Amino acid sequence: MTKLILRALAGETLPTPPVWMMRQAGRYLPEYRATRAQAGDFLSLCYTPDLAAEVTLQPIRRYGFDAAILFADILLICQALGADLWFETGEGPRLSTVTDAAGLAALKPAGAIHDTLAPVYETVRILSRDLPRETALIGFAGAPWTVATYMIAGRGTPDQGPAHALKSTDRATFTGLIDLITEATIIYLSEQVKAGAEVVKLFDSWAGSLKGQDFTDFAVKPTARIIAALKARHPGLPVIAFPREAGPGYIGFARATGADCVALDNSVTPEWAAEHVQKDGCVQGNLAPGHMVTGGEALVRETRRVVQAFSGGPHIFNLGHGITPDADPAHVQLMIDTIRNG
Repeated sequence: MTKLILRALAGETLPTPPVWMMRQAGRYLPEYRATRAQAGDFLSLCYTPDLAAEVTLQPIRRYGFDAAILFADILLICQALGADLWFETGEGPRLSTVTDAAGLAALKPAGAIHDTLAPVYETVRILSRDLPRETALIGFAGAPWTVATYMIAGRGTPDQGPAHALKSTDRATFTGLIDLITEATIIYLSEQVKAGAEVVKLFDSWAGSLKGQDFTDFAVKPTARIIAALKARHPGLPVIAFPREAGPGYIGFARATGADCVALDNSVTPEWAAEHVQKDGCVQGNLAPGHMVTGGEALVRETRRVVQAFSGGPHIFNLGHGITPDADPAHVQLMIDTIRNG
């Protein structure tokens, strides 16, 4: 029997939507915290296949999600391209910056990423072997704009200001970086598929700060290029795209990019998305992650609301963004029970 996620991605409307969560392998789970402590630090966890596979499997064992998503980080590709990458405790990622033509020229070519990322491919192979037969395996990468914002600023920023500034003042360097990341992402995701990923997802976490033509040029077009290349290499491969906080940009995004599913954040209502986005195919989302912290009747009510709103078409249940470290594991179970039992 075809896996539920793959059926939804193929356009089938199911009586009960399949469910998984962004960041489902994460700090809210005590077993994750134990394995991360064993690894010593975050990057060591990402690059140790047995441990990365273990944390990927933990939420599947606990909850029976319909999909597992590879445990890795969107910034590993930056390191593979030659950037320095480290994580500051309590503050997040830090990178060496690319702010001019010389910095761009110093990066490796897109085809040179495999030495660094080989452990990630091994993690995928382990998961492809060890996951339950009914559980789909999702590979992923960051979308070029979002990855570029980190490479330009050297860290996450509230408004992606450094990337917008480079886009305005040195268009050639900026577009060259976008093109390099795009090519590397095609190669990276293709290797994940060869290793056993059945679906891939593109996370454009900062797409919402692109407006007008910039959204078309740097969110839509690179995504379309990646999807077209992947589908040429791997016919039938389903792709989920997540242009977070795109707002009206969600409308027509699937048609413009070739994505099989558009993931939705919770800044749009499920009713609006059902009317304007789901008409083009499968949607994923979009319960507010805060319900995983607060639980209670509001969690049950809003879970039912999302299920009902999207019940007329293909839908994968998920949160509108990643689950947070302060979430209660019991609330995740309540959400799943509500989806599956009504």
